Amino acid sequence: MAGKKSKGTSRKIKDKWKAKEWYKVHAPRMFNEMEIGETPSAEAEYLIGRTAEVTVHDLTGDFSKMHIKLRFKINDVDGHTAKTAFIGHDLTSDYVRRLTRRKKTKTDHVVDVVTKDGFTIRVKPMSIAEKRIQTAQEEAIRQLLGETLTKMGDDMTLSEIVKSIVSGDMAKDLAKACRCVIPVKRIEVRKSEVLATGEGDPESIIDAMSPAREEEEPESNEEASEETPEEAAEEVSEETPEETPEEPPKEKPVKKRASKKKQAAEEPAEEVAEETSKAEEPE
Repeated sequence: MAGKKSKGTSRKIKDKWKAKEWYKVHAPRMFNEMEIGETPSAEAEYLIGRTAEVTVHDLTGDFSKMHIKLRFKINDVDGHTAKTAFIGHDLTSDYVRRLTRRKKTKTDHVVDVVTKDGFTIRVKPMSIAEKRIQTAQEEAIRQLLGETLTKMGDDMTLSEIVKSIVSGDMAKDLAKACRCVIPVKRIEVRKSEVLATGEGDPESIIDAMSPAREEEEPESNEEASEETPEEAAEEVSEETPEETPEEPPKEKPVKKRASKKKQAAEEPAEEVAEETSKAEEPE
């Protein structure tokens, strides 16, 4: 009995991580197929259906868009590259909490929009009034938001709608439409979801979202680059004068200063001599 081993000790523990491989996750064509991360998996089939979440700042480098999160879903694997599709966006919870304050009314709405290219996207706008408003005014705002978003879907494709959401143009248009009811302090599209796919692949929008960066070089650098090294050497030789031997510096004579005690002793002696000279003068 003592020589027998238990079943638990006889089994060998397999390390599952050794069998897994790393796959690079790329964004869809709408975001120039940029690499957004890596994920491990034992087989490529297990990657289908996984979701990835990145901020707009990670894709474009714009710090003002750090509160916007984009969500992608892996739908295809090619070798060690996982391809994704855009499934929606969301705002960070801390950003939404900063917008809401006391004595203000927050109105939420949900609208299903069918785009020009056949995609169905669910948009969830959020309006914040400057003061407390009535229920009838909230219903009027919801009606205007629904009508405006439906018109946008008839005239715009999915890529154009996503671009307007991220850039803030959609929020501005919705705020203008609601002015006839009551002045709205802020309107944000807090969430969106792609419910059904349409025809074709959405176009790229990353160039329009990224901040413009103009790099202008000074004219002096351009002129300096056009000069040949021989001309530059000639100019340096003309400007530098002939070197002359330097003379050793002359030593200045050092004047000895009298000590403070000697100066104090000499001053009363001079005063006594002046007084005696005045006394000897004839009247």
